[in-house]
Amino acid sequence: MQGSRASLMLQGLLPNEEFSISQLQELLIEGKVCEIRMLYYVGKDLLRWIDQCVEVSGAEAPLTAPYYTARSFAEFLVEQTPPDVKEKLKLWGVQDYKSIFSRAIGLNSVFGVAPSRDNVSDEFIRSYHYYSDELYAAWRSLEDYTPIMPAIFSFELFASAEYSRMLEKQWAAEE
Repeated sequence: MQGSRASLMLQGLLPNEEFSISQLQELLIEGKVCEIRMLYYVGKDLLRWIDQCVEVSGAEAPLTAPYYTARSFAEFLVEQTPPDVKEKLKLWGVQDYKSIFSRAIGLNSVFGVAPSRDNVSDEFIRSYHYYSDELYAAWRSLEDYTPIMPAIFSFELFASAEYSRMLEKQWAAEE
């Protein structure tokens, strides 16, 4: 939040009587580092889910069916997000989910651990969205993949608490 306020102050859209320009720039950088780290962890979860999709689809597909790779499922998630998932993301306030998903995968494909302020340059931090967009594009283009038709697969999205409640109900029904 401080990074967003700092950005607005630097642009002259909010009054600034408490920070120097260098302090505002540092707050902006710190905010962007938090964004990068958050996207890294989202990417880690997405790639874990994508790997599970590849495993399940490979185990259940007949030998004549096309083989779907991680890139198949990433493209499906980013470009062909099911309408119910889009709607849930919008209800959660997530408008640009395509950018979030693709940037998260792009960052996670390069960094082995969540990047910190010390591991990346200020140039990267200031323009991380450009870099992560290109990282995702490079990751997708490294291998050929079979695109997934939306009618073949579907999935749902759950918040952690929502999923926990579902598990509790399932376990209670089994007792």
